[in-house]
Amino acid sequence: MRSSNPVFSRRGFSRDNGYAGFNAQQPQAGGPAVGTNPYATGNPYAGDATNPYATNPYAPQDTQLSAPQQARGNVMTIDDVVSRTAMTLGTVVLTAVLSWLLLPVDPANLGKSYGIAVGAALVALVLSLVQSFKRKPSPALILSYAAFEGVFLGVISAAVSTYIADGVVIQAVLGTMAVFAGVLIAYKLGWIRVNRRFYGFVMAAAMGFMLLMVTNLLFAVFAGGDGLGFRSGGLGILFGVIGIILGACFLALDFKQVEDGVTYGAPREEAWLAAFGLTMTLVWIYLEMLRLLSILQGDD
Repeated sequence: MRSSNPVFSRRGFSRDNGYAGFNAQQPQAGGPAVGTNPYATGNPYAGDATNPYATNPYAPQDTQLSAPQQARGNVMTIDDVVSRTAMTLGTVVLTAVLSWLLLPVDPANLGKSYGIAVGAALVALVLSLVQSFKRKPSPALILSYAAFEGVFLGVISAAVSTYIADGVVIQAVLGTMAVFAGVLIAYKLGWIRVNRRFYGFVMAAAMGFMLLMVTNLLFAVFAGGDGLGFRSGGLGILFGVIGIILGACFLALDFKQVEDGVTYGAPREEAWLAAFGLTMTLVWIYLEMLRLLSILQGDD
């Protein structure tokens, strides 16, 4: 039960203009969901150098006339992305720590704490979906999502640390940081090339992964036990590794979006979308890392 699945996030900047990122699809009456084609003209993946933010509807008209004028306008920078991401992740960490301290997971209170955690996860899921379908980023919505996500993570982390392996949470955090640093270095050195083929492969793999996980959950709910066994034993380890690799791939997609947004002059407010996407992906990686380490240490 989690709201951090990056597969469900409609990633992309400026859905009203010529560049909408990876999943900017809007339903049209009488037809399937279509929208700005991420591989059409104006998308840097297609090799077109056209500035997709040249007609940004959010920017003042006088900032659209030239590059120097736009540089002085309200455009997104790396510093904007870093500061918004720090605020969003900081909210997750703060509420996670408070939940760990204030929502005990001893046998007498475990059911109540779990109930609060599941409720927080559902609220975070709804908030993330609302933001994903909004035309513009809402800082209040994104920070609220981060707060409820933190409540869920705090309780789950405390329960895993208490009943499975003490110290596994620190290991999962360090592992998540290592994945982030590794992907960032590989991306900056050009070892990871985010293009049309990479995007298609990642999305296909992610959808297949989620389909298997949902199937496993349904079997667990209706047949009892551990479902099809995808989350325990040898298969659990395998799918844990796959989940972390998918999270790393989504980090590369996030880095590409941030790079394109800065390069092509996305409006500054859309740094919140970058923070939202990065936070969702890092939470995904942390949960998969926590699950994997729990299986490994639980088998010892």
